[in-house]
Amino acid sequence: MMSIEIQKVGQIGIPVKDVNRALEFYKDILGLPMLFNTDTMAFFECNGVRLLLSLPEKEEFAHPSSVLYFQVENINDTYEELQDKGVSFIDNPHLIAKMGNVETWMAFFKDSEDNTHAIMSEVEV
Repeated sequence: MMSIEIQKVGQIGIPVKDVNRALEFYKDILGLPMLFNTDTMAFFECNGVRLLLSLPEKEEFAHPSSVLYFQVENINDTYEELQDKGVSFIDNPHLIAKMGNVETWMAFFKDSEDNTHAIMSEVEV
């Protein structure tokens, strides 16, 4: 019997309501490099993982996305920069966990399609 060996996450799909609006948010506001787009989808590079924004093929596929946690070096600077670009944050950067000498900080926000995501930073203390 063969065993399944999953190597890594290769792509994450996010359902969108308006591809052009989502394209602007992920490309211009978050600054992700775009690979290519069509009328119904757009692909971005996120450090080895493809991010797919797409219109749902069927109504039953239209649902909120999973939460994506975008790692950043300085959460406070990124938070301020994204706020200046009009990103709607749900909360301020706050401490989530402390593991040994590393603190994990997060701040949650809404994208242009009302999906919830977060910026996160792991800081040595």
